[in-house]
Amino acid sequence: MSLDRAVLAFAGVMILLSVALTVWVSPLFMWFTVFIGLNMLQSAFTGWCPAVIVFKKLGVKEGHAFS
Repeated sequence: MSLDRAVLAFAGVMILLSVALTVWVSPLFMWFTVFIGLNMLQSAFTGWCPAVIVFKKLGVKEGHAFS
């Protein structure tokens, strides 16, 4: 799996997790969903994502998601 695909998959899992927590645990978890969305938005403009650092340290190879 390429780095781009790993980040996209991680973002999707985190969004689904935050929605599930909002529905079944507490409505306050909505702020977790907002945080994830804001992080994705800033990443689109700056090109910097904290998850990329973690995935690189875990040995995920760089590549393009849609090549």
